[in-house]
Amino acid sequence: MIELSILDQAPVSKGDSPVTTLQHSVELAKLSELWGYKRYWFAEHHSTKGLASTAPEIMIAHIAAHTTTIRVGSGGVLLPQYSPYKVAETFRQLEALYPNRIDLGVGRSPGGTTKTRLALTDGVKKSLTDFNRQLQDLSYFLTDSLPAGHDYAGIKTAPLIDTVPELWVLGLGENSARRAGQLGIGYVFGHFINPERGENAFRVYRDSFKASAHFSSPAALCTIFVVCSRTDEEAEELALSQDLWLLRVGKGLDSRVPSIEEARSYTYTASDKKQIAENRKRMVIGSPSSVKQQLTELAGRYDTEELMVLCNIYDFEAKKQSYERLAALFL
Repeated sequence: MIELSILDQAPVSKGDSPVTTLQHSVELAKLSELWGYKRYWFAEHHSTKGLASTAPEIMIAHIAAHTTTIRVGSGGVLLPQYSPYKVAETFRQLEALYPNRIDLGVGRSPGGTTKTRLALTDGVKKSLTDFNRQLQDLSYFLTDSLPAGHDYAGIKTAPLIDTVPELWVLGLGENSARRAGQLGIGYVFGHFINPERGENAFRVYRDSFKASAHFSSPAALCTIFVVCSRTDEEAEELALSQDLWLLRVGKGLDSRVPSIEEARSYTYTASDKKQIAENRKRMVIGSPSSVKQQLTELAGRYDTEELMVLCNIYDFEAKKQSYERLAALFL
């Protein structure tokens, strides 16, 4: 059985405002709970016009307050920019408010340009090479298990509660998978970013997994773009807006989602067409039967029972229908 979850980057469609986009996120989260989705996560992006999720912690609290059972989390907090202790307390605070519903997904991404990173750290030049140490400290803080001799031994992570947020690390290859396995935390492979090393990453994660206070057995999921419509042809039409959006994002251009009409009228170079074909490896597009077959094959190849999906097309109603059709296939 395949479980489904959603990663919401809160992509802003041209003509919409961030306010409208975030209202759509609330509506979609409430519907996804009714449809049977397991998790609803928010990304973290900064200094961008087209992605409205800048503070996943705030979105988690808001969505958890508007739902009752679905797990809510981050995909993910940009740990290199922050203090592991502060992140741990923030998510324990959320866990205290919504016990057994909070997921803490963290990533190693720099989160933007050098100038943006420095703005996030208030001018402190923090190295990405500290990520492994930060991840280990985050695990210690979340579980109140700082070893004797640690620089922060004796510090408690408040609030002092009996449950712990699930800890996941987002990655694109073997190194992140191995680290997640050694720490006994969950692993999220970003197929929607780069699908090339997925099979090896999942294998390394399972081979290196050690039971921990976080998970007693391996917990891994794959994140992928999905557009599911009534027919293959209709799905291809809807995906045009996502294709152009992803192409522009890759070039550092307008990050708002364009309309299908704009995507149709856009003049694509040979290089653009080649890049779009490459980007299609990061997604599944088609009718319900086609999507089910492709996702079932992907889950089998990765040996995972959970898929986390994104649908960054222009029209919100079509996006909702895509998620609903997908749920009807598996949930």
